Amino acid sequence: MTSPKILLATALLAFLTISPKVTAHCQVPCGIYNDSARFVMLNEHITTIEKSMNQINELSASESKNMNQIVRWVNNKEDHANAFSEIVSYYFMAQRVKPVSEGTADEMSAYLKKVELLHNLIVLSMKCKQSSDIALILKLRGKLDQFEKAYFS
Repeated sequence: MTSPKILLATALLAFLTISPKVTAHCQVPCGIYNDSARFVMLNEHITTIEKSMNQINELSASESKNMNQIVRWVNNKEDHANAFSEIVSYYFMAQRVKPVSEGTADEMSAYLKKVELLHNLIVLSMKCKQSSDIALILKLRGKLDQFEKAYFS
């Protein structure tokens, strides 16, 4: 007969093994931030999404479609779009862009502009998951550039 401790340990190990991995920056709050690194990461995710879209389009246009490769590139595109949205949501929206309860009209306007840009980034990331339209990459890069300028101003 198996002991309850072994069953509990096995269940815990199984839970930890199959649980979704959370890769967002901590929400302890630890106070350790590297905003510039996050922008580098976001740009890298956009580049990877773009490459995935190009590969999907190229493989789909081929006479001998390699469906396995197409599926792998679709999954890759979606993984990077999710990672992009996670940084935007959990790092910038939840931790770095602080609400302005009392302040000047300019401070409120700057805050609202940042939140609007972050929302646009999340929506564009979602649209990248739904499509392989390269035009979305240009929009995503443009909005990220706008947000970076607004963020660091």
